[in-house]
Amino acid sequence: MKKLSILLIVGVMLLSLAACAKQVENPVIRLSTTTSVNDSGLMAYLQPEFEKDTGYKLEITSAGTGAAIEKGRTGDADVLLVHAKASEEEFIGEGYGEVRVPFMYNYFVIVGPEADPAGVKGSTTAAEAFQKIADAQATFVSRGDDSGTHKAELKIWSSIGIDPTGQPWYISVGDSMGKTLTVGDEMGGYVFTDKATYLAHDNNLSLLLEETEDMKNTYSLIAISPQRFSDTNYEGAQAFIEWMTSEKASKMIESYGVEQYGEQLFFVIPVE
Repeated sequence: MKKLSILLIVGVMLLSLAACAKQVENPVIRLSTTTSVNDSGLMAYLQPEFEKDTGYKLEITSAGTGAAIEKGRTGDADVLLVHAKASEEEFIGEGYGEVRVPFMYNYFVIVGPEADPAGVKGSTTAAEAFQKIADAQATFVSRGDDSGTHKAELKIWSSIGIDPTGQPWYISVGDSMGKTLTVGDEMGGYVFTDKATYLAHDNNLSLLLEETEDMKNTYSLIAISPQRFSDTNYEGAQAFIEWMTSEKASKMIESYGVEQYGEQLFFVIPVE
């Protein structure tokens, strides 16, 4: 009995020491992230493991990339997880962020009604599909929220010399990807979305075009510069970036969705 008590005491002490080892000076990391990472369920999948491994706690704010980056500009975030390269480089160039760390990608897809009135299926690029939609004046539902997805969509319209703004067939929702998919489903329209969110969202839209080179969607991590905001949790941001690019996180990212959807949803970019 005495031996058992000693073993229990030693066990408690070891657990206490382990807990102490994970104590950090500033335990809360403010993560400003794009909605697609949240809507797809990826962050909910990764967060418990990150917090268990590091002792940090994530305080997550999810918004379109434009709004997510703005939180970095106002000092209301410690680290960003976003997907709009030009906006990210501008943010860093202005001195708000440190290094841009691309760490994973997935693909945008075009979904729409099964009948496919514009004949999008069979297109070889997103630009070709968009041209068909415009020619048919078929309903197209856009996020319209300055998110990374919205920026990517506008870039494709621009590449074919079309400004759809104000056209009766072009519907701007100004909301999240999930809401945009719901509206697209209700209106029987086409939607430009990331594949992970589409699969995680309950809708009747059909997958019509996927994995073309002009629909590759790269995600990056950016720590907020302590030179710009002295109270930023820079150590926490670096710990988050280090964990997200670790071998463990990479394996988790690449396995996410495989069991549920039968295919890999996110692909890791090796960080040198």
